[in-house]
Amino acid sequence: MRLRNSTSIAALCIMSAAFLWAFDGVVLTPWITDLGMKDVPTFVFMLHATASVFLTYFLVKKRQELKNIGKQDWLAFVLVAIFGGAVGTMAIIAAIIEVYSHGLNISVVLLLQKLQPIFAILLALLWLKEKPRATFYVWAVVALIGSYFLTFGFHKPDFTGQGMFVPAILALVAAFSFGSSTTFSKKALAKVSHGLGTALRFCMTTIVMVLIISVIVVLKASGTHTTYAGFAGFQLLTWEMILAFVIIALTTGGTAIFIYYWGLKRVTATRSTIYELMFPVSAIILEYVFHGKILNPGQWLGAILIIGAILMVTRYTRKPETRSLPDSSGPS
Repeated sequence: MRLRNSTSIAALCIMSAAFLWAFDGVVLTPWITDLGMKDVPTFVFMLHATASVFLTYFLVKKRQELKNIGKQDWLAFVLVAIFGGAVGTMAIIAAIIEVYSHGLNISVVLLLQKLQPIFAILLALLWLKEKPRATFYVWAVVALIGSYFLTFGFHKPDFTGQGMFVPAILALVAAFSFGSSTTFSKKALAKVSHGLGTALRFCMTTIVMVLIISVIVVLKASGTHTTYAGFAGFQLLTWEMILAFVIIALTTGGTAIFIYYWGLKRVTATRSTIYELMFPVSAIILEYVFHGKILNPGQWLGAILIIGAILMVTRYTRKPETRSLPDSSGPS
């Protein structure tokens, strides 16, 4: 009975985290954008720095576990911070801001982000030499076809700055980054608790973002054109924005990833993938409720193809020993 209750609570944790990530992408990120924060590096820094303040509790409480982390494990954590934390989150935040500013459907880029298992398996093949079953390649093609329809529907592709092409590319970059982070996190999270793992991920991403912002400052000083503000981006911050980032840290940011990792360690990879379908379903519903936008018939076809392909990829094409801890960041 206790095992069954634990599994049920784990399922609820994963579904709750998935809903929170959808709420973040559809509601909270546009809210902060409306408050005036459109500088992506500053946005991503604040997301992680704010959550890190609360997560330092685990760095102190679980500090004994740090002795278990070797050089290769630290490298894995650095790669998780770079790809899953910095690059992936910057890409999906930029995609959401681009879509929202042009009055397009945010749920499209959030659904495209769910392609990350495809990239995770491909990178596991290259990085960890883990070979998927042959059917993986069939479902990967189905997912790519679904991505096309989700982006353009039954219409001709729009490659202008006003269409979905640029946000779709950014969403795919996010999916690749989160997928690669899944591969790296398999090693990084093997020797630490989910609390310490979450804390390290956010704290190290905060450091990476400081370095990225510093590089932007150097590029601007050398005369290189960039739309990002560098450290000047912090001048955009208001107390209302800071409060918004604190709310995210306590809900859809660090808290969501914390309960996700807790649940993930208590259910199978196949079950977790099914529970995570709460993310695309919630994104579609929330986009309609808050912004009055719904997918067109072609995009519905694409969404069904992607969700179906991801389910098949996870359930039938990965061998049991290739299971890893995904970095479902959805943006955070």
